[in-house]
Amino acid sequence: MTTLRFHIAPNAKVDSVVGEYGAVIEIKLRAPAVDGKANTALRSFLSKELKTAERQIVLERGHKSRNKIIRIDGLRDEEVLSRLRLAE
Repeated sequence: MTTLRFHIAPNAKVDSVVGEYGAVIEIKLRAPAVDGKANTALRSFLSKELKTAERQIVLERGHKSRNKIIRIDGLRDEEVLSRLRLAE
């Protein structure tokens, strides 16, 4: 299990991992920040990039914020970071 901090930029042209800034990973998403659409898109995007089930990605904090804390079950920190760096 791993817990990471993310900064989300909604309404982007493409879904992508922008980079890692200190302890925060920045991700751009096409989904708007309305009615939880960006949160759903984030879980789906991370599931695809990490090659894991969407149910293993849990939004711990930041449901209505761009800054989020995500728990990823079944993967270690190193695995998550290496898979996201490949997605850049």
